[in-house]
Amino acid sequence: MGERLLKLVMDILSTPAVLVALISLVGLLILKKPASDIIKGTVKTFLGFIVISAGAGVIVGSLDPFGKMFQEAFNVNGVVPNNEAIVAMALTEYGGVTAFIMFFGMLANILIARFTRLKYIFLTGHHTLYMACMLAVILVVSGLEGIPLIIVGSLALGLTMAAFPAICQPFMRKIIGNDSVGFGHFSSLGYVLSGLVGKVVGKGSRSTEEIKFPKGLGFLRDSSVTIALTMTILYVVIALFAGPAYVEGELSGGTHYLVFSLIQAVTFAAGVFVILSGVRLVLAEIVPAFKGISTKIVPDSKPALDCPIVFPYAPNAVLIGFFCSFLGGIVGMMFLGMAGAVIILPGVVPHFFTGATAGVFGNATGGVRGATIGSFANGLLITFLPVFLMPVLGDLGFASTTFSDADFAASGIILGNVANSFGATGVTVTVVGLVLLAVVYGFFKKDKNKTQQIQA
Repeated sequence: MGERLLKLVMDILSTPAVLVALISLVGLLILKKPASDIIKGTVKTFLGFIVISAGAGVIVGSLDPFGKMFQEAFNVNGVVPNNEAIVAMALTEYGGVTAFIMFFGMLANILIARFTRLKYIFLTGHHTLYMACMLAVILVVSGLEGIPLIIVGSLALGLTMAAFPAICQPFMRKIIGNDSVGFGHFSSLGYVLSGLVGKVVGKGSRSTEEIKFPKGLGFLRDSSVTIALTMTILYVVIALFAGPAYVEGELSGGTHYLVFSLIQAVTFAAGVFVILSGVRLVLAEIVPAFKGISTKIVPDSKPALDCPIVFPYAPNAVLIGFFCSFLGGIVGMMFLGMAGAVIILPGVVPHFFTGATAGVFGNATGGVRGATIGSFANGLLITFLPVFLMPVLGDLGFASTTFSDADFAASGIILGNVANSFGATGVTVTVVGLVLLAVVYGFFKKDKNKTQQIQA
């Protein structure tokens, strides 16, 4: 019975659609909305996230053969960063610890949002699970165990869930045009890097959404058409390098390799279209519902949502960001090969989701140049950081995969090196100290604001 209950809780917390629907339900109940509004808002939020997940699944499915064709075409071997793969391996040994850290970490996130200036409730459930898993691995390797392990891991998770959205918010404000929604995806460092690069290089550069096409190419103004045609070219080129024998023998089930490439390319575009539809549906419901929570439980808090939340604001930047991030991954791979280091192969799925988002962030501050160079920088970042993460993962560091996104790597590298230098005590002092610092700073700023209001 206990195991079934634990599985129920884990499935709810790690499934974004269920988690966010519950948050929406709680918010609408707190606002004392009519029953019809509560049912409609909860169901539409649930539906919207299911639509987003379905679109993401379509994209992942269409990109899988692309990654395999790329490796076959250029005959490269190495470590492929993939969150799902590394977590699946880790949960066999660290599953129980991960579950406790995830559950209490979400409570810590609410408390940190309540008592500090980090007013973000992280609602991307699967990324919460991945971060909890990585923290469990590193803390166990550091020597922590039992109750101290759960406490330190939960505080570290809650802090990352509140802090990373905070560093993205200045850029989110620029992208969305208001302060109603936060950003909850653990590759924030890459997005912030892209936004900062955009500020430096993008002066005078027009937005990716203002790209003017000749009259005869007016159909390219439709982002779905542009994505479908561009991806078709990319798929066909890679398929030609991989060769018909490999594609038809290993991937397409006998379907002609060019027809297969065309279908996968347009399927990718369909996935993007589905995601954009889901995002619009979610934004229409979750923001009003969240006001109940932000008003009653955690004043002034914001929901931090998954990366597709920004895709509708710059669809052209999504495509540009993917290409340039993937190119950055290829350049980084070549550099690592020449340096004799562990070769990190460019994972197509992480480069799409993080690269596309980096493109939107770069475009918001630097237009086309910001989207291009910023997402390229993101591609380099998520190629080099995993190299330094692998040594602190214990036995998992020898696996053929690792965590793919920047925040996982950065958090793991810092905690892992603190553990290597100062042991379990050093990790405990570091995590607890950072949380206390955030709380004290929050109270200090609050008292300072009250003093200014009295003087005024």
